[in-house]
Amino acid sequence: MSFQAKRVVKKVISWAGLFFFAVAAYMLYNQLSKYSIADIKNAVFSIPAKNLWLACGASFLGYVALSSYDYLALRYIGRKLAAWKWIFAGIIGFSVSNNAGHAIVSGGTIRYRLYTRWRFRGTEIVRMVTFSGFTYLIACFFLIIVGYFITPNHAFGAGSVSKLTTEITTLLSFVGLLGYFGLSIWYKKPLRIKDIELDMPRFKMALAQMIIGAADIIMDSFVLYFSLIPFVEIPFETFMGVFIIAKVLGVFSQVPGGLGVFEGLFMYIIPGEHNQAMLFGALLAYRIMYYLLPLVFSAVVLFSYEGYLKYVKRQKLEKIKLFRLQEVAAQEKAG
Repeated sequence: MSFQAKRVVKKVISWAGLFFFAVAAYMLYNQLSKYSIADIKNAVFSIPAKNLWLACGASFLGYVALSSYDYLALRYIGRKLAAWKWIFAGIIGFSVSNNAGHAIVSGGTIRYRLYTRWRFRGTEIVRMVTFSGFTYLIACFFLIIVGYFITPNHAFGAGSVSKLTTEITTLLSFVGLLGYFGLSIWYKKPLRIKDIELDMPRFKMALAQMIIGAADIIMDSFVLYFSLIPFVEIPFETFMGVFIIAKVLGVFSQVPGGLGVFEGLFMYIIPGEHNQAMLFGALLAYRIMYYLLPLVFSAVVLFSYEGYLKYVKRQKLEKIKLFRLQEVAAQEKAG
């Protein structure tokens, strides 16, 4: 590929980040536009203020945990970066991928746009995004296993097929998790795909992936839990089992944000009889606090940063122009 063609490809990938940001905003708009302002207002304000603050705090901590994916990925590729930068890239990248779906593509293009400005090569970014994808995958394996043991029995269905499917999924998750840790201990050879070399993380790094990935999903669950408990009496361990199963299956469905899949599964699995309107209100409030608010925050921060970079670039160009004019004036004076 020629140098000019490479520049075009880099430009396209970089601008694709903003495209997926717009896609995420559109997806979220579609999710919420079916509800009236009154519905949304009632859903949020029916929750006590204390619970709203706790849910918002859990959402913030969840995105901090998500940004730690980038920190681990930086350690994996052997690069250092100022903390504000990887937190910045992580929060914005995940706020987009959570809403747009297809995290490797949507979140990856945002990271490409940011990390290339911080002097990272394309191959390094691909390695980081791939590593982060595996971080989420093994966290899902771990939490599916946990969810299987703490979720109410009726969640797996009365029929033998649904129960068998759940048991097979749990078994595969166990094999996947065990296999990943086994490879982290014994497999030493790197996998090379064209110019990209992928090394198997060491055991401590693999363990950190599982812990950070699990912390992200647990904080995510607290957002809904704090929104739900004013209306539903449910032990936390039972709630966590329901949430994990619904969340993971919602993600694997590849529907942006697991919309509809997550809500449907959650309302079906949660034990007991509940006021469906209140349950719906809590789920809607969860969508707002974990999806809408982070995306709005990320939009403000990202476009402010883009504006700042353009301002700095313009100032530099003006200084260069002034310097050259001064040089010309000095030459004319000397001549």
